[in-house]
Amino acid sequence: MLKVLQSSDIENLFLNHLPIAVAIFDSEMRYLACSRRWMLDYGIQDQCIIGKSHYEIFPEIDGRIRDIHRRVLAGESLSCDAEAFHRLDGSVDWVEWDMVPWHGPAGEIAGAILFTRVVNDLVRMRQEAVTLRTELNLLIDSARQYAISMFDPDGQVVLWNKGAERLYGWSEAEALGKSISFFFENRASDEEQVRSWLQTALVSGPVVERSWRKRKDGTSFFGEVNISRIEDGDGLLVGYSTVVRDITEEYSQLRRIEASEAQLRAILDTVPDAMVTINENGIVQSFSAAAQQLFGYSPDEVIGKNVAMLMDEPDAQHHDEYLKRYLATGHRHIIGNMRCVNGRRKDGTLFPHELYIGEAISRDSRVFTGFLRDLTKRREAEAKFQELQSELIHISRVSAIGTMATALAHELNQPLTAIANYVQSSAILLAPYEDEAVATVRGAMEEAAREALRAGAIVRRLREFVARGDLERVIVRPCDLVAQANALGAVGSKARGVVCVLNVPDSLPCVLVDRVQIQQVLLNLLRNALDALDDTGVIVIGGEVMGNMLHLSMMDNGPGIAPQLEAELFEPFVTSKATGMGIGLAISRTIIEAHGGRLWYEKVDGGGAAFHFTLPIAETGDA
Repeated sequence: MLKVLQSSDIENLFLNHLPIAVAIFDSEMRYLACSRRWMLDYGIQDQCIIGKSHYEIFPEIDGRIRDIHRRVLAGESLSCDAEAFHRLDGSVDWVEWDMVPWHGPAGEIAGAILFTRVVNDLVRMRQEAVTLRTELNLLIDSARQYAISMFDPDGQVVLWNKGAERLYGWSEAEALGKSISFFFENRASDEEQVRSWLQTALVSGPVVERSWRKRKDGTSFFGEVNISRIEDGDGLLVGYSTVVRDITEEYSQLRRIEASEAQLRAILDTVPDAMVTINENGIVQSFSAAAQQLFGYSPDEVIGKNVAMLMDEPDAQHHDEYLKRYLATGHRHIIGNMRCVNGRRKDGTLFPHELYIGEAISRDSRVFTGFLRDLTKRREAEAKFQELQSELIHISRVSAIGTMATALAHELNQPLTAIANYVQSSAILLAPYEDEAVATVRGAMEEAAREALRAGAIVRRLREFVARGDLERVIVRPCDLVAQANALGAVGSKARGVVCVLNVPDSLPCVLVDRVQIQQVLLNLLRNALDALDDTGVIVIGGEVMGNMLHLSMMDNGPGIAPQLEAELFEPFVTSKATGMGIGLAISRTIIEAHGGRLWYEKVDGGGAAFHFTLPIAETGDA
């Protein structure tokens, strides 16, 4: 069975069996890896050198060699056929070496690779030179993931490794002698661009660029190329080396990520809630379109600044302290919870909003995202709702007092009149008697009669005042009256499961009424229905034209009205509720009759109650 080797196994196998000494360093000349031959050649096989400085392992390295290292780490590829290396024990090793930079994923120089061979006599140096060149070529050809090639000063191919054959599809024989621009896309500007890269490599050092390349079969790939100049021992230009890596998949993934980010940004820009992201230092990282509209700032005015500029005191003053405390303790007070706070706009005005903060943690950073929903309109609606409720409650109390006064006036007027009559009659009967005591009693009874008549007059005037109460009539659409009353009276009914159906067409003619009082009637009828229903109840409010009157009805599927109460249903102090006062329907009838309409009750077939009332239709003045 074929054994599949991991990349680490291949690396170890490569380094353990490479016949030359190879060491790989980072940008600080610390060992990342080295071959077994390296350890043997320099007598350090018993030491663990990975992670240690090259200068710690070889303290005899002088300033000249350190300068070579700095040049390689700056981008040069250097080599030497034979060089004397003086050891601390006085011995001398002749060493051939090649040192090249290696590049990270982003094209940056991440370190150096040093190839060395110890040669201690001239014959061996000459023999080893051929072997070293062969081994280097094998090393180049073994790098099958990289297309390694060399071009002469005119840009013609003089070296073409197996990786280049695999990546481009042209064999070494087919590629030798071709111009470097041949391997790019067929565009008129390719030749000029490639010449520009070669000139840059010649004058300024290695060039790293990314562009589309073409293969022999006509397909293309997106490649990353490193172009470096090659000099001989006298510093004269020999040619250029190129290392090409296929990054098509990486490029496609990057484009997909960019497209995904653009799509996400577009979605977030259309979300009605404002979104602000900050880092763990409280600095704004992004500012959505909704946030711009909400606060009045442009992104350039906010991004890069502390988010406290969007807050009211004391949150603005203590925000950084809160954030540091959370990062230190991990104890959540705000994150993951909804809270209501005040925000500060660019013009300095404050506004209430709901704030929800989420947290995202990656390996290297932490981001906090705040979602904000403006509560200004909701608070205004709540204030208007409370004002309307207070107004209705006030009118209800006034109406209740008026109805009670009317009822009391009606009930007390007759007893007071009877008392006055009885007292006056008794005084007349005692008139013939001249006795002093009788005269005193007669005077007291006459005074009592006068006071009784006076009390009756007061009650009568009170009744007349209530009966003549002025109405603030306005022209109102019936559908608006019913909708507003339903919004007030049916609060919580949906949570209970009660369904309220409104069948009041928009096309119904307007009525001339006291809006608040008629809403009080609708509210009273609606609450009576809700009190009588269970969680499966249904209330239907309907409206239609009846002659020159508007007819409104409210029907429910509850238990209905007890038969013994039907006859006195609209009388004061008659109720079926354990805690009711029995004046709601009496008040409602008084209001409807004061408007020139009528209020009545009907049974519903199959159970339930139906209340009906009429209102005068407003005259529009049309001919």
